[in-house]
Amino acid sequence: MQDELRIIPLRGIGEVRAGDDLAALILHALAAQQLELCDGDVLVVTQKIVSKAEGRLIDPQSVEPSAFAQQIAAAGRKDAHYQEVVLRESRRIVKMASGVLITETHHGFICANAGVDESNVGGGGLITLLPEDSDRSAVQLRAAIHIQRGVTVAVIISDTFGRPWREGQVNVAIGVAGIDPLVDYVGVDDPYGYTMHASAIAIGDELASAAELVMGKIDGVPVAVIRGYSYTPTESSAQRLVRDPRFDLFR
Repeated sequence: MQDELRIIPLRGIGEVRAGDDLAALILHALAAQQLELCDGDVLVVTQKIVSKAEGRLIDPQSVEPSAFAQQIAAAGRKDAHYQEVVLRESRRIVKMASGVLITETHHGFICANAGVDESNVGGGGLITLLPEDSDRSAVQLRAAIHIQRGVTVAVIISDTFGRPWREGQVNVAIGVAGIDPLVDYVGVDDPYGYTMHASAIAIGDELASAAELVMGKIDGVPVAVIRGYSYTPTESSAQRLVRDPRFDLFR
């Protein structure tokens, strides 16, 4: 159990462009806010600025829509070029109705429109794609911060996903470094002596969602520092949160 957590919004990062050094931008914003990172802090970074820095933006009008994309677009009164980008970012379509696509991305994530997003991009008709390898992005950011400041933090890259059976969206972890995103309680006795057989807590998702409370969707706060969460630094991956198809009852 944690005694107390602090969730600190990091302001002043500004517009991120392709090729920007995210670690340097984050450290500069920390200095401007008179805040120093500490060993053991958890840095939650939105996918949007990671994708921007990595140049994962595309003008959908530059993509020739397939006949299938045109069919989907007509059904949902949406742009066929955008739908073609979604199809190219998808491994498979999980559900489709009235032009709305729930897909499995090449990373194995199940989400709307393969994570292709038009919001908070900055105009110009561009849309953002998920990072090619969000775990690798988290590892690189963690390493860069360690090199530039000498502190050892965990990094979570977050994105906003919908949830089956529940209204609203929450932030989840799509990339992690330095922290295990899943805490397994199998074999542990509860306070009443019952040995748990199937309990695993998605800590990565819970921390990502907690950070969203100070980030907001329209407030221009793409990074938060979570301080006080006790964890053992370890090499892991957000793929730990992707359920094995053999045990997925909803495929």
